[in-house]
Amino acid sequence: MPFHLNKDLDKANLVLDLAGARQKAISSNIANVNTPGYVRHEVNFEEYLDTINKPLETRLSKKLGPNPLIIGEAEKVTLAEELVAMQRNSLLYSIATRRAAMLIQEMKTVAQLGR
Repeated sequence: MPFHLNKDLDKANLVLDLAGARQKAISSNIANVNTPGYVRHEVNFEEYLDTINKPLETRLSKKLGPNPLIIGEAEKVTLAEELVAMQRNSLLYSIATRRAAMLIQEMKTVAQLGR
């Protein structure tokens, strides 16, 4: 089984960055729920997660850093839907932090065994 801790940690880091960007978009949507003409914002995870294993996009992402676009969607903001989105995002963030912590612990174990 290949040992790709750094690559896996990069993936977990990207998911954490995307979750943070999505949280900002959701927070903005909730803050503007009663603002007339406000356009709902969304971060498209699929667009970024599909590019993780493609070499060119991976090189560009490492060079430029993750910069998820916040896309304006022409739909009315509903508080209940935004709160559900916030809960889903919170779960995703929790899973990604656990994965990153596990990978860091594996790196520590490998480093300690190498002494």
